Amino acid sequence: MRIGELAAEMGLTTKTIRFYEQAGLLPAPPRTPGGYRDYPPQAVARLAFVRDAQAAGLTLAEIRSVLALRDSGQAPCAQVGTLIEEHLAEIDRRMAELRQARTVLRELARRAAVTDPDTCVAGDICTILTRP
Repeated sequence: MRIGELAAEMGLTTKTIRFYEQAGLLPAPPRTPGGYRDYPPQAVARLAFVRDAQAAGLTLAEIRSVLALRDSGQAPCAQVGTLIEEHLAEIDRRMAELRQARTVLRELARRAAVTDPDTCVAGDICTILTRP
């Protein structure tokens, strides 16, 4: 299958497919006598895996490591499980930070609602953001 056909089937651009090759996510395909890339049918499944892994939040480096394990004949299940747990922990950490930021912003919004700009003095930058 030529690169244009593969791109159309996967909803990608040919540039993306070439990038995936350069990034080590997709092996370089054999070439036709005319020099065109000739992708094997399993390229579709591999690109679908890359798309799904990205949707799950895995980085390209993480995806490459999973593919390398599979390409070496090993099942990457344990590694994928570890990556998922790490990403879940990171999401939990970020959610906690966002909850804290929301609490701070709610307090600032409350202060903003009761602040009279006419009472601000020239030396103050912004009394809303300055801790009382």
